[in-house]
Amino acid sequence: MSEPQREQWDAIVIGSGLGGLACAAYLCAAGKRTLVLEAHYVAGGNSQVFRRGKHGRKYEFDVGLHYIGECGKEGSITRILRTAGLADRVSFRQLDPAGYTTLIFPDFQFRVPAGWDRYRARLLETFPAEAEVLGQVVDILCEVAEGGRRFQNREIDMQAVAAEAPRFLQWGLRPVTELFHEYGISPQAAAVLLGEQGDYAVRPSRTPVALAAGLTDHYMRGAFYPQGGGQMIAARLIEAIRSYGGEVRTRSPVSRVRVDKGRVVGVALATGGEIDAPVVVSNADLKRTVTDLVGEQHFSAATVERVRAFRMTVPLFVVYLGIDVDLVAQGLPNTNYFVWGDYDLEAIYDELEAGRLPEKEFLYVTVASLKDPTSQRLAPPGYTNLQIMTLVPREYGLWNVGDDGAQEGAYHRDPEYRRRKEALAEHLIASAERIIPGLSDLRAHIDWQESATPVTQERFTHSTGGTSYGIEFACDQMGPLRIGPETEIGGLFLCGASTPSGHGIGGVLRGGVITASAVLGSDLMSRVIRGDVLGDPQRLPPLHDDWDPWRESH
Repeated sequence: MSEPQREQWDAIVIGSGLGGLACAAYLCAAGKRTLVLEAHYVAGGNSQVFRRGKHGRKYEFDVGLHYIGECGKEGSITRILRTAGLADRVSFRQLDPAGYTTLIFPDFQFRVPAGWDRYRARLLETFPAEAEVLGQVVDILCEVAEGGRRFQNREIDMQAVAAEAPRFLQWGLRPVTELFHEYGISPQAAAVLLGEQGDYAVRPSRTPVALAAGLTDHYMRGAFYPQGGGQMIAARLIEAIRSYGGEVRTRSPVSRVRVDKGRVVGVALATGGEIDAPVVVSNADLKRTVTDLVGEQHFSAATVERVRAFRMTVPLFVVYLGIDVDLVAQGLPNTNYFVWGDYDLEAIYDELEAGRLPEKEFLYVTVASLKDPTSQRLAPPGYTNLQIMTLVPREYGLWNVGDDGAQEGAYHRDPEYRRRKEALAEHLIASAERIIPGLSDLRAHIDWQESATPVTQERFTHSTGGTSYGIEFACDQMGPLRIGPETEIGGLFLCGASTPSGHGIGGVLRGGVITASAVLGSDLMSRVIRGDVLGDPQRLPPLHDDWDPWRESH
């Protein structure tokens, strides 16, 4: 009998985070038959949702997509989706432009508005005694952000940056604390400028000015949330991949990238069998890609040493709540809450990196029901979906779990693990009820409660150290100091949070397009910026009101 024909694809993408899905969608649109392999039962990586409920009441909780910028008509996320043929398939709802985020400090609150002019005016109104120096700092941040954005959008090249955005070169790669020190702004003003830095979780003294400025700029044209929930972007990309001749398979863990004579030839599946392809894109964790999936023996000693030395970003602890209070009906503002117990953010990271929970708290509270009150999946009528999260140390010993606990899989049954998780959850709930208007006794209104540690994150996404953000986006680990999208192994490419484009929804989407460009040998980002449409919308299925993004992602 002849052997069964081996399965062959033009390209294989390992992992279904948004970077991998964007890369696959663009490859498929360009005519490359691409297969996405995902270990979990639902695709989407950190952008996925999960569903819970009891007694007929159901909730849908976001894992990592809470609010994003660049979703206006000409925003970068909008453009990337448009070029994939998805312009009419993902809509966004804007958070309150007068204060899309509310920063809460020990002595005052600050509502962050969209728009650099409004942001600058509100800062100077809040800190009138340092208006002159603070205005200069904001001007620098704005110029650095503008220079970086124009460079990314191909509007200027690096030589032109020196002439058109000199402060980008002067300050962009330096720690933001140096900028603050040079202009002598107060710890309170500095804390406000970094108030949303939980979005990247890097201590201030290692935060590049370009990162601090870029994050603020990301929201200055509005902060948004996908209508229909966080799974929408992943599901529409999956729809495009399948319509353009590709495939997304869940419950399909890859055990090994097959390499022969310095080139990839396909993958081996943990469930058995092999699939052939001359191109493999890893959207998996960078360290696991090198050490486990490919194998250090296939890389140079210098590459292995670099990858081993990369610091991972500190991870998050998250509490997911469904409550029997309708915060939408109460007319609460559609805003995020960042709570800082101290103006010395550096000291908070000192404690985190010493393996301790900070004495002065940090928490982020987001109310999904306010961000999309039209959704029937986020919470039952009359109920509210909200999440609370905080930064925690990298060490798994904090949870009474060994470093390999996520792989062992039984950690969640350990009584001490459960006790420590419950204790932190209770602390965060008590802190959150002090800041949400109309919820003086949050505990009494909880209908559903669940929490996730970094061990949970690692278990489901296989991220080293359970971080959501990949390797730390610090001055010594940013941009060209990272690895990818091309590698020294022929046919092996990288995308995802640890590549030069960085983490975040916008970062990984853009990174996925850049990786597809490297595979194809074509500058796809220029076509995104021009507004070209690579995918054929006529090949997509008809739109249906009852379409379920979560089910599409299986």
